[in-house]
Amino acid sequence: MKKLAPCLLAGTVLLATLPAIAQAPPVPETPSGTPIPPLKKPEQGQSSTHVLPEGFITATGRYEPINRIAGTVQVIHQDRIEKSTALSVGELLSENAVGFMSEWTPGQTSINIRGAASEGQGRDFRSQVLVLINGHRAGTANVSKLSNADIQRIEIVRGPSSVIYGSQNMGGVINIILKNGRTAPGGFIQGELGSWELLEGQAQYGGVTQGGFDYYGGVAASSRNNYGLPGGKTEENTAYKRVSATGVFGYQIDENNRVDITGRTDGIYDAGFRGSAANLYANDTRTNTTVDVSVTGNTPDRKAGYFFQAYYANDVDALNNPSPFSQLNTFPNRTTIDYNRRQIDIVGTRFQPNFNLWKGNQLLVGLDWERSWIRSDRNRRGGTAVTQTSPQDNNQTENVFAFYLEDSQSLFDDRLVVRGGMRQTFGNTSLDWTPFAPTLITGTTNYQVTTWTAGGTFQATDWLGFRAGASTGFRAPTATEFGANFTVTPIGTTIFGNPNISPETSQQWEVGSTLTWDGGRFDAVLFQNIIANRITAVTISNVGGRIVQQYQNNPSNILVQGLEFQAEADILKSFKLKVDESWNWRMFGNGYYNLRMTDYGAVAAAGTDMATRINQYGMDIGTSFGQTGTLLPWNFFLVGILRGPMWYNTEESLSPAFFPGQVRSTTVYQKDPFWIWKARGEIEVHKGIKLFGAVNNIFDVNQHPIFIALDQTTCVANRLNQNGSCGTSLPGREFIVGFQMRF
Repeated sequence: MKKLAPCLLAGTVLLATLPAIAQAPPVPETPSGTPIPPLKKPEQGQSSTHVLPEGFITATGRYEPINRIAGTVQVIHQDRIEKSTALSVGELLSENAVGFMSEWTPGQTSINIRGAASEGQGRDFRSQVLVLINGHRAGTANVSKLSNADIQRIEIVRGPSSVIYGSQNMGGVINIILKNGRTAPGGFIQGELGSWELLEGQAQYGGVTQGGFDYYGGVAASSRNNYGLPGGKTEENTAYKRVSATGVFGYQIDENNRVDITGRTDGIYDAGFRGSAANLYANDTRTNTTVDVSVTGNTPDRKAGYFFQAYYANDVDALNNPSPFSQLNTFPNRTTIDYNRRQIDIVGTRFQPNFNLWKGNQLLVGLDWERSWIRSDRNRRGGTAVTQTSPQDNNQTENVFAFYLEDSQSLFDDRLVVRGGMRQTFGNTSLDWTPFAPTLITGTTNYQVTTWTAGGTFQATDWLGFRAGASTGFRAPTATEFGANFTVTPIGTTIFGNPNISPETSQQWEVGSTLTWDGGRFDAVLFQNIIANRITAVTISNVGGRIVQQYQNNPSNILVQGLEFQAEADILKSFKLKVDESWNWRMFGNGYYNLRMTDYGAVAAAGTDMATRINQYGMDIGTSFGQTGTLLPWNFFLVGILRGPMWYNTEESLSPAFFPGQVRSTTVYQKDPFWIWKARGEIEVHKGIKLFGAVNNIFDVNQHPIFIALDQTTCVANRLNQNGSCGTSLPGREFIVGFQMRF
């Protein structure tokens, strides 16, 4: 292992975010996040935030009080979303220290939670973290292509939850729950402008009509030019545009049954791909569209209920990545056009009846069916040796059917809750004809996986609770990994599929405790997650420089053991400070510290067995204070984000003068920790109208969470292998002003 600098902040005490406990009783919800009883429209100027203090439905697939859930749930509520200057879900998750965020480009981010990671290039079916919209699969796990407009809240289950959600959940679930006419009644308009020609606007309106109907509509758009760096430099090819729209229609059939229809389209356009190659000639367009219909009901005595959902998702990555100047390719092999379009279509249904069989018992039964397609094409032009080659993803079709059950029983006046569940998943994956891939042998491979969960909670006192749980997760192999065929990469490596590989798996245990008091909450958990059966390409032959590889299950595991903390406190209530009731002051934090993060299958050339692309620790910590009920209500919000040390087998081509002996994608380097601070202030100048201003990266830090070659002097990238620039840095100090209006 080669270090860039010594670790400066090891042993940092970490905290984490959870919303304060509201005084209102919880509102029953469907698994898609839709509350059943009607909500009143807020008065003009009031926030439409609908806080659900105990409605964490992502973890177990149904509404339950949080003290019954044996796992760890992190929630980003509407109030935090509205006070953020983030323009994407990726930026929002980064601000809340959900896990390691790679932030390759404004439109491409991979995430690592408890040692499990989404695929770095945004490909689907290779992710170990599952991203949902309204409880169903969103498409890919690339959270940066999704804007944060029209989002009511985001629920994150930390750790495997495959019993409820199936494949790709080895490290966690991120459920994006959209607004509707009942959770966001009234109108809302926001506009903002800022540094680097930032323009952003969004509008929404929702409501509840007589006769049981409710509706919601929202549109948003933003754009930004190339951002700046410390010293007045410009980071080329970082401009982008975003557009999104959401429509929701609901109907309350009767007191116990309702139907919801939601449609959303989202996308980022012409987002430059800087990445590890600093390619000024590349840009991507990535879009996502989803439609879901959900029907929810209960018997009049509430002893049984059901949830049915049908959904469709369309996810497109249009990748324009020519390489006209990089000496990584010889001149005849350099491309002036390299356009790769990948489209994923998903249709599925979920049926989840639930039963209260006897006092304290809750039984959930589930049936899932899903069919998905990947279709890709690629067009390459350039030097004399450039030929048409297969897309980055082979075409595939997958069918999945699963049944599962999860039961919980409360004892001793609900102080003790024990639970357990099991899922059986059956799938078949077909390798389909793919353009410019004549050597592929099409065919279908079947698989089946059993996953389970077990745990319990114990409320020792009114202010102290304990929990413990264990669970498993998996990722099904792709058609390429299964296929008894081979593909040829540009460097001449032949890769064979393997029909005998097993799904990747994870197994986790955790123990935690929650402390509550009047005005605050603190949660801590100790966990261990083991990532096993990782599917990797293993070299089986190297003759005359011709490398032959085959996909195999890595016999060595990744082990991650760590601590996570979440906390929020109303300072005035917690310390019983005698001040005017118009004042409010809150502090919050969220964080993790990985005590061990070992890759037992690391190659010797890496120089370390530290698991890569995962922070040793991370944290966000902040405060919010202000006054309400005055002539000009105001609020100030400050948050600091700590990106801890990270070990990285970088794909960057680094300068031999500074990094002698680097083997790209193999040699591991350690990145230093760094802080980013953000601030936002707002004032209500008229009832329902607020003005706000914000500063991002207050101290103008020139860093990046993943890349080593920053765009600065002295440049440590190998300029011969770049496509026009030095490296990749985060945006410098950014100023934003705007307004919000409610009606």
